[in-house]
Amino acid sequence: MKLSIGYLNDVHGYLEPHPELFFEGEEKLIRTAGGYARIMTLVKQMKAENPHTLVFDGGDTFHGTLPLIQSKGEAIMPLLKAFGFSAMVGHWDFAYGAEQLLKLQAGMGYPVLGINVYKKDAGLLLDPYIIIETGGLKIGVIGICSNIIDKTMPKEFSDGITVTDGMKELPGAIQAVKKEGADLVFLLSHNGYPQDIKMLSEIPGIDVCLSAHTHNRLFEPTPVGESIIIQCGCHGAFLGKLDLFIDKGKISDYSYQLVPVTDAVAEDLQTKAMIEEIMRPYQQLKEEFVGETTCLLDRYDTLGSSMDDLLLRSVCDAAKTSLAFSNGWRYGSPISPGKLTKWDLYNMVPMNPPVSVVELTGSEIIKMLEENLERTFSADPMLQMGGYVKRAIGISVYLRIENPKGHRIQQLFIGEEPVEKDKTYKAAFITSQGVPENLGRNRADLGVDVVEAITVFLQKHNPYEPLKGSSYQLV
Repeated sequence: MKLSIGYLNDVHGYLEPHPELFFEGEEKLIRTAGGYARIMTLVKQMKAENPHTLVFDGGDTFHGTLPLIQSKGEAIMPLLKAFGFSAMVGHWDFAYGAEQLLKLQAGMGYPVLGINVYKKDAGLLLDPYIIIETGGLKIGVIGICSNIIDKTMPKEFSDGITVTDGMKELPGAIQAVKKEGADLVFLLSHNGYPQDIKMLSEIPGIDVCLSAHTHNRLFEPTPVGESIIIQCGCHGAFLGKLDLFIDKGKISDYSYQLVPVTDAVAEDLQTKAMIEEIMRPYQQLKEEFVGETTCLLDRYDTLGSSMDDLLLRSVCDAAKTSLAFSNGWRYGSPISPGKLTKWDLYNMVPMNPPVSVVELTGSEIIKMLEENLERTFSADPMLQMGGYVKRAIGISVYLRIENPKGHRIQQLFIGEEPVEKDKTYKAAFITSQGVPENLGRNRADLGVDVVEAITVFLQKHNPYEPLKGSSYQLV
């Protein structure tokens, strides 16, 4: 028997084909990729070729573009119902609160799974697993949602819930699905690729891990003991196609393709029509030009990005500061050199938060950056809580990532001067992920949102020229 698995993760609300970054030798190339209409074509082909086909969603599905944020995830519901996924897990999907996620789940026709998401009053918020039967085979699918939901995300994500990393819960869940007769055990995890490798290296019993969160493009499965892990990039630019060959209820062999969702894939017309209806109210944003850029704007570098440099330069301009911070978000479609539209700006930061200011001591800035570096590069994968490195402008950080927690920064300059621990610095930022709420004083919103701030900045700097250099340097 052949069991086929279709898998995508971290689409982040990119309903349509969009610019995507591809690497070839020393070059970064932009090609059009993704779109649920093309993904649907691939899924239909898989199901036509093999009736024993299951399709899974690794989460970060209900958030990431303006239509989803404005509708609290509901805009995408017609598409998800049509796809007929078997299950999903989540992270940014908690952005509108647990009750809204449960409401969305009720309309999908399949569950959001989570062995590690607890209601504060008692019990699990979500089903921990499901049993799927196909071709006489029973598959137990266990879900783990992102462990950072109640740790680094805005507080509304975790109102009324707590989240663990799932390490303590997983052995019992494996036993439970096997007790219910599961021949194979799948782990659908939004903890991240390094985290999943550690988990599978310590906990036996998983046959296949469908990994998400860290946007890894895995062109072949990663073996960990008796398990294999796949992860499929982001933004729907790739679909994972995993064929498992089953003999006597066990995997005897497998084949895998990370399928690029490019122009070579025809769009499913019915799905395309649904997407056009969803996107109709936003078409004018794609026609509203706000400036030009001479450089590629992207977010695909761990230590810094051209896209976030533009964002933070705009924040500084609005706040009349020279120092600014934002989160190291991984999602956000790249933008080719040329014209910039209002839609591009919303794709940079679809929540469109207000520009804020705060006063921070030098000691607080060091503490904040060291904590972020530990969450990005911790030697213990279960303590990695990225995103990328916190985005910053107006500072120069010289660091060693191999150093232990709290000791990575070798030197820190604010402007041209070494940081003074007792000195107070005024900084601009966006969201509590930019500057945590437990740091600083005289925190205030300025009454201007970040999309407006970028628009105004581009009026002053058109065409936009990139910064030279980075705020972070490895030494």
